[in-house]
Amino acid sequence: MEKGSFDSGPPGGARVVADGDLWTLIFVRDLRHPPAEVWAALTDPDRLDRWAPFSAARDLSVTGDTTLAMVDGPERTPVPATVLRAEPPALLEYTWGGDLLRWELAGTAEGTRLTLRHRFAPRDEAPMYAAGWHLCAAVLARLLAGDPVGVIRGRDAAAHGWAELRAGYAEQLAR
Repeated sequence: MEKGSFDSGPPGGARVVADGDLWTLIFVRDLRHPPAEVWAALTDPDRLDRWAPFSAARDLSVTGDTTLAMVDGPERTPVPATVLRAEPPALLEYTWGGDLLRWELAGTAEGTRLTLRHRFAPRDEAPMYAAGWHLCAAVLARLLAGDPVGVIRGRDAAAHGWAELRAGYAEQLAR
């Protein structure tokens, strides 16, 4: 995909809150698809590999240990993960290395409100995570709409406005 051929939109829909000694990025997106479709995109390894920053070794709709491999071009870095909760199509929670990802799906009149709660440390990583999830969510929305743009992750994100998004989120999340 050429630079500029994909517009993920401006930064927004994110905040960061203290969570004990850690921090939680709360990232919200409204998607025009029912929760069951969004759930499948969050749990099916083939679909995850088309929008997420990692590939999954197995279906994430089953609790237990797995591996999520960070993908950056040809490089794949395996990261241990454990699916802690899988309550289709409303709640998915798993560890990702030392982080915790909690995906909450709520049906709306237009589709699904997707809320990601990403718990991590240290605080200064929040804008980086927000920019990355912003791009991933925009790719996910296009994939669900039947107009896929191809996965954007790792080094590829730089060509799609990641640095500008990170700067925008740094400003927003500092408030």
